Amino acid sequence: MKVAIGGPLKVTFRPWVEGLENIPAEGAAILASNHLSFSDSFFLPAVLDRKVTFIAKAEYFTTPGVKGKLTAAFFKGVGQLPVDRSGARGAGEAAIRSGIQVLEQGELFGIYPEGTRSPDGRLYRGKPGGLARVALATGAPVIPVAMIDTEKIQPPGKVLPKIMRPGIRIGKPLDFSRYQGMEHDRFVLRALTDEVMYEIMKLSGQEYVDIYATAAKRQIADAAKAEKEADKADKAARAALAKAERDQAAKEQAEKSTGDRDRPAS
Repeated sequence: MKVAIGGPLKVTFRPWVEGLENIPAEGAAILASNHLSFSDSFFLPAVLDRKVTFIAKAEYFTTPGVKGKLTAAFFKGVGQLPVDRSGARGAGEAAIRSGIQVLEQGELFGIYPEGTRSPDGRLYRGKPGGLARVALATGAPVIPVAMIDTEKIQPPGKVLPKIMRPGIRIGKPLDFSRYQGMEHDRFVLRALTDEVMYEIMKLSGQEYVDIYATAAKRQIADAAKAEKEADKADKAARAALAKAERDQAAKEQAEKSTGDRDRPAS
């Protein structure tokens, strides 16, 4: 897959990279990245010599039929790990178990602390559960990563990608051994996550927003819905006004016609 997909990606888009020396040649490490585009999970592994394992919803691996089998083979080939999102705590616990398993095998585990893609290119608050708990459970160093301009390559709604150079900045590994054994302390989980997000912000240059990206997406969707409803109400009001003006004009015309008939001939 590095040859079949990574090679063409590098040739076509020519991503620039800074900080490759911060990726260890061997051993476990967590790559904590901002998330701007679906393509982030392809560009980052493409520029590294080592395999990077990300998590993906299990549906990508269980869809029946030929298309489903091809999709499953593709995601397995590019290092995606299926996560069953069912159950009380869903994807969070599944992601943690998957991350620990990957790191215990001495591999690289990729994770997006924001939990979802940024809706507007800004950097959002990191979720403390997955990243912090995996880091403290394994003792693996956390390497902050900044994806740059990947959202401009294929914005939402665009089918064909724009050929341009995205960037990848890789920061120095962060050691959180001082928090070892404190993985159940929510203040520690929050502090660890915020420290990583601060490093990502410095690398990416993004504006930081201290709310979760999922909440921002809901706000954007609610605002779009409100705007649509307001536009619909405005159109209805204008239509009602136009009808009232037509009715008034018709009434005045009828009254004029009646007056003309009733006026005595000279």
